[in-house]
Amino acid sequence: MTLGLGALGWSPAAFWAATPREFAAALGRRRGPEPLSRAAFERLLAAYPDPGP
Repeated sequence: MTLGLGALGWSPAAFWAATPREFAAALGRRRGPEPLSRAAFERLLAAYPDPGP
């Protein structure tokens, strides 16, 4: 609550209406790991090719 009401300056109504995901986004926090980069994806494709139909 201190972060929502104090640091973010949200009203109590805005704080209680926010979802946990909205609150985390407002704080600049990401949920979960970073997305896979294109280079990492290409390495996976090379290591484990799709045999196709």
